[in-house]
Amino acid sequence: MTIYDRSVREAACGLFERGLGHEAAAARLGVPLKAVRQWHLTYRAVGRDALLDMGSHRTYDYETKVAAASAVVDGGMAMPEAMGRFGVASISPLKSWCRLYREGGADALRPKPRGRPRGSGAEAAPATREEELEREVRRLEAQVAYLKKSIALKAELGLPLGTGRRP
Repeated sequence: MTIYDRSVREAACGLFERGLGHEAAAARLGVPLKAVRQWHLTYRAVGRDALLDMGSHRTYDYETKVAAASAVVDGGMAMPEAMGRFGVASISPLKSWCRLYREGGADALRPKPRGRPRGSGAEAAPATREEELEREVRRLEAQVAYLKKSIALKAELGLPLGTGRRP
């Protein structure tokens, strides 16, 4: 989706203030109807300043999210009205809040922890002498198995086995 600069949105505000709708404004500005419809909705709901500040990512606190979502879902308030009452600049976050609220209630709107989760915190205890010896035995058994396979393969191919010494 193309991002339009502030001057285009200012021109749209001027057209809205003169009473033009989103279809007429889209035709005059040469901007897709879908974008101008979104601008008009924002303009009607929260005003000129919110429309001109669009494009910057806004964050909302937990209480605002819950209040807006419950007003729409439980209270039957229209989304544009909720946008105006709670100061939500775009309908997109409000739609996602309503979906989350329907699926999981108010707890679904709680902020999620960011970043990579921490490890268990406890480092592995150092290996005991017995564990170290068991690990060494497994390594040596694997080495012997590898060498036995190598000898069997050489015998199968008829290659000389060698003396075991390197020149």
